[in-house]
Amino acid sequence: TLRELKTRGTYTRLEAKTRTLAEGLAEIAKEAGVPFSSVWVGAMFGFFFHPGPVQNFDHARKASAERFRTFFHAMLERGVYLAPSPFESGFVSTAHSDRDLARTLDAARESMEAAARAGDGG
Repeated sequence: TLRELKTRGTYTRLEAKTRTLAEGLAEIAKEAGVPFSSVWVGAMFGFFFHPGPVQNFDHARKASAERFRTFFHAMLERGVYLAPSPFESGFVSTAHSDRDLARTLDAARESMEAAARAGDGG
């Protein structure tokens, strides 16, 4: 792991993967008409079913918990395990391939449709 991290460009590639995922999720939500906000830094990302930006805990609490639950379970049914709480961060690793990210975003497209049907209920 340490050798991998010392390799030139590793952190740049890792952040690019994280950005691809976070921006991809936001784009999918936008296409589905679902209020959504995502952020990332380095290998860490987070998202809320809230139009954003989410800048503090008060904002985060206003996000739709029902949409998060629906999305989380729909993703799980499609083989993608996300952090089970909307207040937790997710992490991308160098082991995640472009194909892994594409599969995750494909699962998110279907799962976001379920979240859209869940309504605000949060």
